[in-house]
Amino acid sequence: MKKIVVKVGSSIIAPSGKLNNSLVEALVKDVLETQKLGSKVVLVTSGAIACGADKLKFSKKPSDTAALMALASVGQIILMDAYTAEFKKHKRACAQILLTWDDFDNRKRFLNAKNTINKLLSLDITPIINENDAISFDEIKFGDNDRLSALVGDLVRAQTLLILSDVEGLMDKGKIINTVPKIDEKISSLVTAKNKAFTSGGMLTKLEAGKIATCSGITMIIASGHTEGVISRIAKGEDLGTTFLAQDAIGKARKRWIAFSKKVKGKIYVDNGAKEAILNAGRSLLCVGITKTEQDFKRGDSVEVLDESGKVLGCGLVNYSSEELANCRTKKFEKEVIHRNNFVKKQ
Repeated sequence: MKKIVVKVGSSIIAPSGKLNNSLVEALVKDVLETQKLGSKVVLVTSGAIACGADKLKFSKKPSDTAALMALASVGQIILMDAYTAEFKKHKRACAQILLTWDDFDNRKRFLNAKNTINKLLSLDITPIINENDAISFDEIKFGDNDRLSALVGDLVRAQTLLILSDVEGLMDKGKIINTVPKIDEKISSLVTAKNKAFTSGGMLTKLEAGKIATCSGITMIIASGHTEGVISRIAKGEDLGTTFLAQDAIGKARKRWIAFSKKVKGKIYVDNGAKEAILNAGRSLLCVGITKTEQDFKRGDSVEVLDESGKVLGCGLVNYSSEELANCRTKKFEKEVIHRNNFVKKQ
C-alpha cells in the first residue's frame, strides 16, 4: 500500500487569516483523485488558529498563549466542518486526529496513533491530522506542522511527504532547484526568513522536516499548493516542485523513534575513549566514560551525547537520571548508562 502524507500550511488554506473554502474543495477532490490512483493519503493541515481568529474578529495573531489556545479550540471546529462537508459531497468520510509531541515521545501512545491511522486508511477514511493547539504550548510557540508531518510520515511508513507551500519549491537565485540529493549546509544557506500575520516557519522548518523524512527513507517534495491537481499529478510521477531524495533510513523503527520522536531532555559529555567505543566499536555507554551532564533528565529520557569539544555524537535513552549520574565516575552502576540498542548516531 503506497502512502502519501500531504501537509498544507496556513499560508495556503487560510491566507490573510481567512479560510479559503475553494482551496479546501479543490484539495479534497485532489486527495480523492490520488486515492483512485491507488495511493492512501494522510492529510496534515494547519489553519485552526487562523479560522478562530477570523471567527472572533482578531486582526492579527495574539502573542499570549491562552489566547492562541482559545483561537485554536474555536477554529478547529470550523476547519473540520469545512473538510467534512467537502468529503460528504463525494460520499466519503474523513476523521480528525489531534496530536501533541507527547504522543510521539511516549512509545505506547506513538504505537496507538500508528494503529489508529492505519485502521482508518484500511477503511478508506482519510485521516486529517493537526497539532492539538488548544492544549499544546510547543506547537503554538513554533507555529507550524512541518515537523509533525515528517513524524507522521515515519509513523505510517509513507513513501512520500508532500509539503504544499505558497512557493513552487526551494529557490536558488530565483530558480527552482528540482532535486536535492542531501540537505547539507549549502542547501540550508538558501533559506530566507518569512514573517506573516497568521503563519510562521517558512522554508527553514520545511528543511528541518526534510532531514527527518529523508533520514527515515521518505522522499520529500515541496510544491505550490496553488497548482491545480498537484497531489494527483505528483502521484502520477509528474516532476513538480523540489524533490528531496530519501536517504538510507535508520534501520529499526525503534531507533528512528529515538532519533526523531523522543524529546531531548539533556546532555551527556563523554571522553575520547567512550566516544570511540560507542561510535566505532558498537559498545554501550558506561559511567566511566562520562565527563559531565547538563540539564535535568530522568530515567528513560532521551539525551544528546557529545564529545569533550561539544560535538554531538548522537542521542540515546538513559537508564539513570541526571541526579544519579552526578559525579558518576566515583560510583558503581549495575546497568550501562545508555545501552547500544538505545543509541542512535548522528546522521
